[in-house]
Amino acid sequence: MTEYDRNEEPLPEAPRQSGWRRWLGLGNPEHPSTQAQPSRSSDNEGRYDLLPAKRRLLSQVSDFLIDHDLEILPFTLTVGYECVTGGNPRLTQRILERTEKGLPVTLAWLEEASATHSRDATAEAMAELVGKLELTLADVGKTMAGARDAAGSYSAALEGHVADLQEAKASDDLVARLTTLTRRMLDHTRSVEGELAASEARIDRLQQRLEEARRLANHDHLTGLPNRRAFDGMFEREMREARLAGEGLCVAFCDIDHFKRINDVHGHPAGDRVIRYVADVLGRISLAKCHVARHGGEEFAVLLRGVSVDEAWAKLDAARAELADKRLVNRVNDMPLGRVTFSGGIADVFACKSRSAALKAADDALYAAKNAGRNCIVIAGRTAPRPLREAA
Repeated sequence: MTEYDRNEEPLPEAPRQSGWRRWLGLGNPEHPSTQAQPSRSSDNEGRYDLLPAKRRLLSQVSDFLIDHDLEILPFTLTVGYECVTGGNPRLTQRILERTEKGLPVTLAWLEEASATHSRDATAEAMAELVGKLELTLADVGKTMAGARDAAGSYSAALEGHVADLQEAKASDDLVARLTTLTRRMLDHTRSVEGELAASEARIDRLQQRLEEARRLANHDHLTGLPNRRAFDGMFEREMREARLAGEGLCVAFCDIDHFKRINDVHGHPAGDRVIRYVADVLGRISLAKCHVARHGGEEFAVLLRGVSVDEAWAKLDAARAELADKRLVNRVNDMPLGRVTFSGGIADVFACKSRSAALKAADDALYAAKNAGRNCIVIAGRTAPRPLREAA
């Protein structure tokens, strides 16, 4: 959840139509009673069925732009087209989730969500390619190692035959020619053996570089923390190991408060430095059973294994208090950044039905922490604290 997700006020409760959702067969979120009804009246259905395919598509894109009060721009037209045609299902799902929460889908939010999706897709494609290359190189390496061993055995056998020929009592021309031919074969085999050894060394170096590329693909370049893709893998592994060991497991989301304000007032370079500083503060709680990752934007994800939800809350709250006590200064221009804080939501993974349910519970708890005034940690399923004075 980004700053646009968490810190904007919900849309007014006044009824409004949501034509683009009806095109998806989801009805109007402001009117639950329409969920089970047909997406359009029978008259309208007949009218729209008679429209040419291009005109129906234009109507769907228009519904999307009108419902969200978006300007007619190449970017918004592209987003609308991808949503109604299913060309970008992940972005469509994020828009639906945001709409269900009553939050506006603005141009700024769409630009940020699209950029995040593009980065995630690129990282996933790169990681998949690296994985395939590693498997291929491993197979080639094994084949070449076997060929080199076979060449070595062949060389030893040839050397034995040369010695036998040299010791032979026969002195005719045939023995001499066989000896010469065998020596040439031995020289060639030794050359092949050397080339195979050199190729095997090159493959080893390439595999090392690919491993480094995989490590970079799983880490956030700004903070050095694991990224969202790596976090998903860690979550599956920690769930499996926690079940086997009979240990508890908690997942949390932490989001920097008023981060958009920091970027607007002090600029994106200062915002990047704030993200790195918060990453350092959260990173100090990392241990063998505690993992911190940058989930995207100004949001971090935390896994804590082997602790209860209350113990996990205490660790996160200590990090929150440490950050809130600081008064940061932008060293580039000596302007004070003021008090930088973060909010958090934490959930007991095994108290939820599934991994996705645990993530949603932590996300909802974070949303509750934002509504409670920010600068606090909320445990899923428990009452949030009374609204606090907003953090500076």
